[in-house]
Amino acid sequence: MLRRKARRAQGTDDPLDAAQERRVRAVLALGGVPQADLPDGVQQVRLRLLERAAKGDEAPRDVSAWAAVVASNLAMDWHRAKRRQERLGERLASLRPLEHPSGEDTSVLSVAVAQGLDELPDQHRQVLVLRFFADLPVRGIAAELGIPEGTVKSRLHSAVRALRDRLHEDEVV
Repeated sequence: MLRRKARRAQGTDDPLDAAQERRVRAVLALGGVPQADLPDGVQQVRLRLLERAAKGDEAPRDVSAWAAVVASNLAMDWHRAKRRQERLGERLASLRPLEHPSGEDTSVLSVAVAQGLDELPDQHRQVLVLRFFADLPVRGIAAELGIPEGTVKSRLHSAVRALRDRLHEDEVV
């Protein structure tokens, strides 16, 4: 209590004292959050405490206990996000063919497609990659890029046509 008053007198309004910060770090670490992410977790707890005060809610009776519960919830959220990322990675990996047919034709086609993609304008390359490599539907691409679905369809059409023309021009297809 005296430290908090001293900090306020000095102009620092840190809602967590050193002991509370160590406790938050310990809860996060025991919750499986990597060392590199601990400072972010401590900042999240501070932010939530400050947001609570900004809303006009009264301060928790035991800030240390409240901060430990918030830190525990953050650790669970970290694990959920990690699992979500892993599932997304697995999904993207499953979209790739496991075995590539060998042969000169496949190599030539791969190189030609890569060169064709490099030559497309960024907007066209972006929708092609999201549609055919990330397997997003038109609606998902539109939401992700913040553009209308019609624009996505138009860009896809133009991009596919330009890539097809390029492959025909190089006599790859």
